[in-house]
Amino acid sequence: MNEHSNIVPLRQPDEIDDPLTNILRSGARQLLAQAVEMEAEAFLAAMKGLKLPDGRDRLVRHGHGPVR
Repeated sequence: MNEHSNIVPLRQPDEIDDPLTNILRSGARQLLAQAVEMEAEAFLAAMKGLKLPDGRDRLVRHGHGPVR
């Protein structure tokens, strides 16, 4: 058996821990959160006219709408 190997272990993505990568990941998370927030607001605005038979809004945002 040959004990010498030319196989080089590669670092796993979760092992990267440098300040620039952390800043980029944080920024990407913020952009994604903003995009989801904007899409949710647009969806609720488009569905604003839908009402239940008793006149209440059919769609409300959990935790943000008035108490039913």
